[in-house]
Amino acid sequence: MAAPAETIDQVTRYLDLAGVFACAMLGGAVSRTEKLDLFGFLVVGIVSGLGGGIIRDTLLQQGPPVALTDYAYLPTAVAGTLISFLIHLSEQAWDRLFTALDAAVIGFWAVTGAQKTLAAGLGWLPAVLLGITTAVGGGATRDVLLRRVPAVFGGNGLYATVAAVVAGTMVVCTYLGAPAIGIVAGIAFSLALRLAAVRYGWGLPNGLDWQPHTRLAAAVRGVRTTRRGRSRDTDTDTDTDTDTEDSS
Repeated sequence: MAAPAETIDQVTRYLDLAGVFACAMLGGAVSRTEKLDLFGFLVVGIVSGLGGGIIRDTLLQQGPPVALTDYAYLPTAVAGTLISFLIHLSEQAWDRLFTALDAAVIGFWAVTGAQKTLAAGLGWLPAVLLGITTAVGGGATRDVLLRRVPAVFGGNGLYATVAAVVAGTMVVCTYLGAPAIGIVAGIAFSLALRLAAVRYGWGLPNGLDWQPHTRLAAAVRGVRTTRRGRSRDTDTDTDTDTDTEDSS
């Protein structure tokens, strides 16, 4: 029997809050690595914990973001941040000790983002996209704020890919009339895929070095090589002339 919509909404709310708490702790761990003060801890932790949900709710245009209307969200983010402020928890320690929690958070937020998008009356593709956005948005915003390349862009063990799988699972199960199964299956997939990716070093490929082997491509590469050679020769001549003038 399908679970009532109110029950699903309540479950996803608790999952959302669990993700806020965990990612605020991670934001605090990153703040410690950056040697920030208490205010810096709070800003980075709150952005990390609430950023993805605020982006999701803003795009859904269903009223103000839930982080501004539900008074449980901001205290939850502050509590997670303060734990990292009081307890010495580095980013490296987080990676070692809280990998399972990190994997679960991906599942929590991808499920929540997909469910809220479907509840707003949108289709499967926006549900998957906003499931991914909810899972990675806070961390990406945090990294940009700290002038770091967002971890989701590489070297982070299939983070966004796992979120896409989880959100897709939630969408399929919801269309089949079993959203409760989607929640459980999505979180299970998140744990399994994320932990396996970290354990075995799975990741998406970087830029490939393949080049087309056609006459046109060869001609284009030849022109580029010639131009580079002329540019180097020009630079060399300029340097030589400068040295000659200096010596004279």
